[in-house]
Amino acid sequence: MKKTIVNTEDAPAAIGPYSQAIKAAGLVFISGQIPLDPASGEVAGDSIEVQTERVIKNLEAVLKAAGSDFGKVIKTTIYLTDLNDFAAVNGIYGNYFNDSPPARATVEVSGLPKGVKVEIDAIALAA
Repeated sequence: MKKTIVNTEDAPAAIGPYSQAIKAAGLVFISGQIPLDPASGEVAGDSIEVQTERVIKNLEAVLKAAGSDFGKVIKTTIYLTDLNDFAAVNGIYGNYFNDSPPARATVEVSGLPKGVKVEIDAIALAA
C-alpha cells in the first residue's frame, strides 16, 4: 500500500515526529490540529471559541492540501480539556459540518500540547 505525506504551510508545522496528514487507501488521516496560528506559531486566543475556529481553519488547510474538504470527512475526534466547553465547540463545529456531519467522538482530557483547550483530528475521503 502506498502512502503519501500531506504537508502545507497553511497549517501549523508538526511539533513532533509526525505528519500533518497521510493519504493512504483512498483516505486522508489528519493528525490532531491544535489552535496554532501557522504564520506565527503562537496559540490563537484564550477563549474556546477563538481556539476552535483556528483548529477548524487548520483542519481545512490540511484537507485542501490533501485534495479533500469538509464534505468528505467521515470521522472526527474532539479532545477538550473541559467538557463544559462542549456546547460552544459544537456550535462552531456545526457551522462547518452541517449538511452531512461525520461520525464523531468527543472526550475530555487532562491536558493538551501548549496548554490549549481543544484539539481535533479527522479521517476523510481522498479526492
